Amino acid sequence: MSEFDKHELTPPIWQVGALCRAIAGVIDAKLNPVAVRGELSGFTRAASGHCYFTLKDDSGQLRCAMFRRSASLLDFSPRDGEMVEVRGQLGVYEARGDLQLVVQNMSRSGQGALFEQFLKLKGMLEAEGLFAPERKRPLPSMPHGIGLVTSLGAAALHDVVTALRRRVPHIPVVLAPASVQGSAAPIELSRALMSLYALARGGDDGASDVTRRIDVILLVRGGGSMEDMWAFNDEQLARTVASSPVPIVTGVGHETDFCMVDFVADLRAPTPTAAAELVAQARSVSLEGIEAARLRLQKTALRRVDALGQRLDQAIGRIARPSAITAAHRLRLGARAQRMQFSVQLSLRRHRSDAASAQIDLPVKLRHHVDKMKERLARAQLRLELLDPKWVLQRGYAWLSSADGKAIVSVGQVQIGQNLTATLADGEVDLTVTGVG
Repeated sequence: MSEFDKHELTPPIWQVGALCRAIAGVIDAKLNPVAVRGELSGFTRAASGHCYFTLKDDSGQLRCAMFRRSASLLDFSPRDGEMVEVRGQLGVYEARGDLQLVVQNMSRSGQGALFEQFLKLKGMLEAEGLFAPERKRPLPSMPHGIGLVTSLGAAALHDVVTALRRRVPHIPVVLAPASVQGSAAPIELSRALMSLYALARGGDDGASDVTRRIDVILLVRGGGSMEDMWAFNDEQLARTVASSPVPIVTGVGHETDFCMVDFVADLRAPTPTAAAELVAQARSVSLEGIEAARLRLQKTALRRVDALGQRLDQAIGRIARPSAITAAHRLRLGARAQRMQFSVQLSLRRHRSDAASAQIDLPVKLRHHVDKMKERLARAQLRLELLDPKWVLQRGYAWLSSADGKAIVSVGQVQIGQNLTATLADGEVDLTVTGVG
């Protein structure tokens, strides 16, 4: 082969940055602008306002960036698992040599398969009552022991242990390690929880070492994508959490992340550290409460001692000076005798006054009473005279009577030829019946 042919077959040597720019130019000329439909994963919003995420489907994934100006125009809050349609410019991020889509606008296109599965399971468990508020139990104010379920290699373990050591170094913590990501994670998490349940039940009946008794459990892991935290959406794990004999606090992911165990647990914390703080009242707070109680008890005891001391002084004074006590009683008796004497004298004066008044009024009242009786007697005499039959006879009436003196008031009492007597106003007339009408 000639030197000329060799020169023709040798490719040109590129600088890395120049090659990336060339590839970006080809992509821009052949493909841009592009519209892509996919499922959101690992969506984050930086402090600068830029958004970074991955679009994926069953056969691939694509890194995406959405700068602050475009992100401010969104009319919804993107979440992992949502199906979206995006439009933008495809290019190469030269610093890493990654293919990247710079998104200019985004709209919903439905919900991803994982999110649909999440909603279906959520609806089923909610219908069974596993999310009911009445199932939620209050956290113990001063736990005897704290159970912890997380991965040995997770940053959440360090955060939780640090918070617990700072706030409640005197409370024992029992760690039940388990994977928090991957296909085996749900089973490991359930087994870890069951081991802590055995300790909790053992602590209740005294069968277990009291130093390992736990009465609250933390289930935690750090943040990640929806796929990373999918183990915490497992149905069996959710039912295991619901069967806990003691309250469970979850701290899975960040504040905006929600998993199925969050709805079933007794309390959800926004982060693992917050979960630790919820179950661990700072020792300083407890010490302040104890000190306040000590001061109240001390003040109460001092007041009681002072009161008893005063009573004792008074009793000693009375015992030491009986003459003073006698004199005081004598004064009280003298005062009461004076009040009684005055009361008797006042009563006697009142009775004498009443008797004198009665003596003056008696003749007048007696005359008035006699006059009233005379008037009543005269009225009675008049009524009696008005009832005298003679007054009736003087008006032309007669009183008929038979020979035996019986009054005749009806024609049925007489017979023809019967002798009757008619009494008139000035005498009597003998009559003989000659006919009956």
